[in-house]
Amino acid sequence: MNMARTIAKGWKLFSGKENWEGLLDPLDIDLRRYIIQYGEKAQATYDAFNREKASKFAGSCRYSKINFFSKVGLEKHNPFKYHVTKYLYATSSAMLPDSFMINSLSTEAWCKESNWIGYVAVATDEGKSELGRRDILIAWRGTIQDLEWIKDFQFVLVSAPEIFRGSDEPKIHYGWRSIYTSNDPKSTFNKTSARTQVLEEVKNLLEVYKAEETSITITGHSLGASLATLNAVDIVANGYNKSSLVTGFVFASPRVGNNEFGKLFSSLENLRVLRISNKRDIVPTYPLLYTEVGEEMMVDSDKSVYLKKPGTFQSWHNLEIYLHLVAGDQGSGGDDFKLEVDRDIALVNKRIEGLKEEYCVPVSWWVEKNRGMVQKEDGSWELIDHEDDDF
Repeated sequence: MNMARTIAKGWKLFSGKENWEGLLDPLDIDLRRYIIQYGEKAQATYDAFNREKASKFAGSCRYSKINFFSKVGLEKHNPFKYHVTKYLYATSSAMLPDSFMINSLSTEAWCKESNWIGYVAVATDEGKSELGRRDILIAWRGTIQDLEWIKDFQFVLVSAPEIFRGSDEPKIHYGWRSIYTSNDPKSTFNKTSARTQVLEEVKNLLEVYKAEETSITITGHSLGASLATLNAVDIVANGYNKSSLVTGFVFASPRVGNNEFGKLFSSLENLRVLRISNKRDIVPTYPLLYTEVGEEMMVDSDKSVYLKKPGTFQSWHNLEIYLHLVAGDQGSGGDDFKLEVDRDIALVNKRIEGLKEEYCVPVSWWVEKNRGMVQKEDGSWELIDHEDDDF
């Protein structure tokens, strides 16, 4: 049977309706593809993010919504088509490490208070045919510099009654809450919080497609995984999903909240979260006294014959390596590694040095041409690294 047809027919199982029972170990081949395509949507938030501090657009998305998926390499040979409907922006009232937000050095900076933090997209008609329903996708960006934030972060729990239907008992990390719920009247992009932006867009899209079968899928890596989990709980706890299944595919996710948060999560219908964790990665074990939610799927970077050994903290946490492992890890049955999904190993080295040298793939090869410098007709050079869209 055609792979996409299989997914279209069984999408509810792949989205966790039955808690992925019998699909995770060994990992079902169609579920591998399904997880990878959502992970690629999370990776796109890194690939599109402008981290060049010399640019007046540092902290924004480089690409317009209409060009987004083609610019991040997710159009060719990809049957799961989406189009971006909204960009999400975040600010924070809490003091956060530099790895969370980037500020431009330019006096003409697009915004001093906010960063681009992700996007909302919806399956196109072609994508709907392959996915089996009209999927609303939310992708949250993670931290800029892997793992540096851990040593600088204080894991303080706070209540969030505005999220949890007035209850003070579920508590979450103050940093996650601040990024998700903060607004700033001085910011053109955060007069409303990231939370308000995403909930309004979900509400709008469900109204547009009310006559169709819909789902909501939320993805993210690292910090983005925490925001994805919090966002998923928020949507279901407050009824924004109506009857749609809400699924989170989260990679290298820190824990989000306390035991009461976990109890709330478990009490919610039509909510599923699959946490993909690398055995070597320490981030999914933090914060130590927080609770885990959802189902966990463990992968092991030690098994891959393609990767340098033993690796580094950075490589163990890297999202492209996670997706490589989803493509080939054979589960708890042994130490074998076989790429069941035809996924280019060159992607491993997109931002790090992860592959063995024998594969001859350049290290950190994903860079904007000339770092955004463009030669003009008069021979001079100018930094042009942003497609006009929201500003």
